[in-house]
Amino acid sequence: MQEVNQENKIKISVVVPIYNEEGNVKELHSRIFEECQKLGKSFEIIFIDDGSKDRTAEMCEKLSPLKLIKFRKNYGQTAAFDAGFQEAKGEVIITMDGDLQNDPADMGKLLEKIEEGYDVVSGWRHKRKDSLSKKIFSRGANLLRKILIEDNIHDSGCSLKAYKRECFNDLELFGEMHRFIPALLEMDGFKVAEVKVSHHHRIHGVTKYNWKRAFKGFVDMVSIWFWRRFAARPLHLFGASGMILSILGGGILAWMFVEKVFLGASLQERIWPIIGVMFVLVGVQLFISGLLADILIKNYFKAKNHRGYYIKEISNN
Repeated sequence: MQEVNQENKIKISVVVPIYNEEGNVKELHSRIFEECQKLGKSFEIIFIDDGSKDRTAEMCEKLSPLKLIKFRKNYGQTAAFDAGFQEAKGEVIITMDGDLQNDPADMGKLLEKIEEGYDVVSGWRHKRKDSLSKKIFSRGANLLRKILIEDNIHDSGCSLKAYKRECFNDLELFGEMHRFIPALLEMDGFKVAEVKVSHHHRIHGVTKYNWKRAFKGFVDMVSIWFWRRFAARPLHLFGASGMILSILGGGILAWMFVEKVFLGASLQERIWPIIGVMFVLVGVQLFISGLLADILIKNYFKAKNHRGYYIKEISNN
């Protein structure tokens, strides 16, 4: 048995969020345990019960070795992953879904890529076994992600991933951000790779994916786009937009003034003066919003004692 209780000797932490998966947890644990033994590295298995309403937690309590984190209610997959990351002690953290669609036998592929020098390795379900509607949603989301985030990952929705532990030293997760962890880490300079992995049909239980999660994922994607582009300089976005609108509105008002004073035109039934004033007011508001955002961002980095950059290493020759 390769499991070791001493924290400094654990090489692999397997983190799995589960929600209403009573038909899968026993077999999933057995497969993970068997594969970890084959890998010949010390390990720990962490299940996070995300407020299951069935017998999932009860069945997990009978499994060993297992570290079980139980939420008081359903907080979502991102929160479950975050709880697992905070508890994990392994040098490499491997994540996967709890529905048996990810194959624990692929963990070796991820570790091999990590050993090549990558910090993050994401699984790519190149032959997915999902319903047509889920595939359509996923492909649409992937297209938007490539446009907004440009992370070069084919399948960000695949939960089968491996991370070096230091990836989570300064990473905050919220919403549905677990899909975009590789993108967030790549933004901070971590090396990200991708490997093809197996994908199986769901046998027990029902999928938790729906249009609400898709919408939340899109909102989080826009948040990441903003953070990637303007986290250190929000004034460039809001201030520039505000200046453009103000100049455009000022131009419209100046031309209306010329028409009224010098050309004698009537402005009573024309909408352009209203548009000009609106552009100026919105432009001023955007510029002020940019200034406030700039102050908030600087205070955020100051509170976190973060300089806005990451140093990989310092060497003295």
